Amino acid sequence: MLLLALVILFAFIDTGSHGERISGDQAYSMLTNNEIDEWYAVNGNTIYIRVENSEIPEEAFPTNSDYYVSCDAAFYQRFLDKTLEINADIAGNNVENPSYVSYSPMPEGPSVFDYIMPIMYIILGVVLIYFLFKMFSSNGKGAMSFGKSRARASVNVKVKFEDIAGADEEKAELQEVVEFLKNPAKFTALGARIPKGVLLVGPPGTGKTLLARAVAGESNVPFLNISGSDFVEMFVGVGASRVRDLFDQAKRSAPCIVFIDEIDAVGRQRGAGLGGGNDEREQTLNQLLVEMDGFESNEGIIVLAATNRSDVLDPALLRPGRFDRQVYVNVPDVKGREGIIRIHAKNKPLDENIDFKTLARITSGFTGADIENMLNEAAILAARAGRPKIIMEDLTEGINKVIMGPQKKSRIITENDKKITAYHEAGHAILSSKLKFTDGVQEVSIIPRGQAAGYTMTKPEGDDQHVSINKLNDKIAELMGGRLAEEIVFGDISTGASNDIKVATRIAKRMVTQWGMSQKFNFRCFEDEEEVFIGRDYQAKNTYSEKVAGEIDEEIQEILNRNYERAKKVLLENEKYLHELAKLLIEKETIYTNELEMLLAGKSTEQIVRHMNNEIKKRKKKEEEAKAEFDLIKKVKESEIKVKTAEVFLKNGIISKEDYEKIVAEKEENVKKLQELKDKKAKKEELKYAEVQEVKVEEKPETDEKPAEEEKETKEIKEENSVSAKKPRKPRAKKQDENKEDKGE
Repeated sequence: MLLLALVILFAFIDTGSHGERISGDQAYSMLTNNEIDEWYAVNGNTIYIRVENSEIPEEAFPTNSDYYVSCDAAFYQRFLDKTLEINADIAGNNVENPSYVSYSPMPEGPSVFDYIMPIMYIILGVVLIYFLFKMFSSNGKGAMSFGKSRARASVNVKVKFEDIAGADEEKAELQEVVEFLKNPAKFTALGARIPKGVLLVGPPGTGKTLLARAVAGESNVPFLNISGSDFVEMFVGVGASRVRDLFDQAKRSAPCIVFIDEIDAVGRQRGAGLGGGNDEREQTLNQLLVEMDGFESNEGIIVLAATNRSDVLDPALLRPGRFDRQVYVNVPDVKGREGIIRIHAKNKPLDENIDFKTLARITSGFTGADIENMLNEAAILAARAGRPKIIMEDLTEGINKVIMGPQKKSRIITENDKKITAYHEAGHAILSSKLKFTDGVQEVSIIPRGQAAGYTMTKPEGDDQHVSINKLNDKIAELMGGRLAEEIVFGDISTGASNDIKVATRIAKRMVTQWGMSQKFNFRCFEDEEEVFIGRDYQAKNTYSEKVAGEIDEEIQEILNRNYERAKKVLLENEKYLHELAKLLIEKETIYTNELEMLLAGKSTEQIVRHMNNEIKKRKKKEEEAKAEFDLIKKVKESEIKVKTAEVFLKNGIISKEDYEKIVAEKEENVKKLQELKDKKAKKEELKYAEVQEVKVEEKPETDEKPAEEEKETKEIKEENSVSAKKPRKPRAKKQDENKEDKGE
C-alpha cells in the first residue's frame, strides 16, 4: 500500500514549480517582444518559458519556470521558426555581446517514464491482490486480528522477591504459588489443588504489578501480561474473543502465569445502573468467568490480577474457584519503608551521614512508588547542585517535593504576607511541640510550595494502627494553631487557614459519625465509607432523622470549639516562643528540629542564627572536600588510562621514554594527593570518634568500682588512638552506629 501511494504521488505530483499557464498568443507575443530568455519543449506539446531578468536561476530551469504553454505541433513549429528568425536578426546586427534566445526542443515521441509506468501499475496491482488474499485467508491474522489477544509473553523475568521490600506477608502468600508451579506433585499428593487465581488488592503504587513479575521471575515459567482495558474494543464480540484467545495461548504455554492488570476495567459488577447496562463488557466478563472456572479445566494456569477498586468487582469473579486468594498489598510500615529506601538507594551514591531510620519515619504514608520518586528527585537535586553524593538535605527536599511540589522562591511576597505566614506556621509548630499526643516537628518553612504559602512538616515516631481520641483532639488543636496565631498577634484573621479548617472539620465529623467518639451518641455509626458508583449505590440515604442531624452538627461544633479554646490557651502561655520563632522564620525562612528545640530550651534568636550559619559553613566545607575527593578519583582513573595508552605508544615508538615517565609521574602525583586526602579524612574521623567516646564517659554516673568491660573498652580506645591514621577503626564506628540506633538518635 505504501509503495502504491508513492508511485501515485510520483506520477501525478510534480515537485517543480512551472509558474503561470498562458495562452499560445501570449507566449508568441512575449517571444516577439524579446521578453523570453530561454524556453524548453517537451514532446512538442508543452513549452516551459524563462523570461529575461527572471528570479529563477539557470540551473533550476526547466524544473522551475516562469510560464508554460500547452500547444500542438503546428504552434510548436511556428514558435521554433520565430525563435530562429530572432536569433538570425541578432547575429546580423554584429552586437559585441549578443543575447540569443536559448531553446531546447525535444524530439517527439514517448519518454522512458511512459514505458515504465504501465508496467509498474501491473506489478503493484498483483502485489496488492496478493496481500489482500493473504490477510483474508490467514485465520483472522493481520488486519482481521481484532479478536486475538494482545497479551505480551515474557520469559526469564529478572525481578525476584529479594528485589521487593515492605511486603513480607504478601511475598509469603505468593511464595506458595511459586511452589505450586515448581513442584505441583508436592501438593497434589496431599489432595490439594493449585489455586486458580490470586487477586492483588491495594492502593496505587504499593507494588502489585512488581509482585506479579517477581512470581514469574521466581517460578521461571512464561508470563502473559495484559491490561483489563485491552479486552474491549469498538467491535461487538471482540472482548470475549480475546479472552478465549488469551487462555488458548496460556494452555499452549502451561504451566504459566496470566497477569491481568487493572482488572476492574473488565470485571466491574454487572447490573443495569444509571443509563442501562453494557452488554459488550458483560459478555467479556462472562467469558472470563467461564475460562477461569467453567466446564473445561485449565490445569497449570494461574491467573494473577491487580486492582485498587476491589469494591466494584463482580461477586462471581471473587468467589473461590476463580480468585481463591485475595492478597492485600498495603502501604508499607516504617520498617518496610526503610527496606524500600535501601533497595532503591543501592545504585545511588549516598553520603555516609544519611540516616535511613529517620527517612523511614518522616515518609509516613509513602508507597514504594513515592519512595522511588523521592530518591530520584534527591538525585536530580544533587546533580543540579554539582555534588558527587546525595546528602540528607537532598532527600528531605525530595520528600517535600513529592508531598507538596517544588519550592517557588521566585514568587514575589510582600513583607506583610511573609510576616503573616511566619506567625501562622509558628503557631502550628508551637502547638505540635507543646501538645502531648502530636507528632514531633521535622521542618518549618515559609517558602511557598505548590498552593501553600508555607508548611510545617511533622515526624511521626511510628505508624499507629489505632489512633486514640486524645491524638485526634490534639491534631485538631494543632491545625487551629495557624489561625489562632494570626488572631493573637494581629487581631485579624486571613484566608490562609482554609485547608486547616477543612481537615479539622473532617476529623471532627468522622469522630462523631464513624468512630463513636461523641459524648452524646457514643457507640453509634451514622455513615459508612463505601464509595458510591453507578450500578450499586446511586443514592445515599440518611438513616437518621433531621433532629439527629442537627444534634450531630452540634457535637461536631462542640469538638471544634473545645479544641479551639484549648489551643488558644497553649499559644497564649507560649506567646514568647511564638514571637521568637516567627522572627527566626522571617530571617532564615526554613528551620529544622534542632533549631526549634534550641529555641524552646531558651536559646536566643541570635544564638540559633549563629548555630545555623556555622552548620551551613560546615556543610559547604564538607561538600567541597567531597567534591575535591571525587575530582581526584576521576583524575586518578584518567591518569591510569593515560599510562596504559602511553605504554602502547612507547612500545610502538610514538612517544619518547621521557614523555612516558612524565605521564607516569603525573599519575603517581594524583595517587599521592588522593591518599593524603583519605588519610586526612580518616584522622578527622578518629578524632571525632574519640571526642564522642570522651563525652559518653563523662556523662556516665561516678561509681567506686569500674566495671571490667569499661576498663577493657577504655584500654581499646587508648590502643586505637595510638594506631596510624591510615588504619581507621571500622569495627568501633559500627558499634557507635548501633548505639545511636538503640538510643534513637
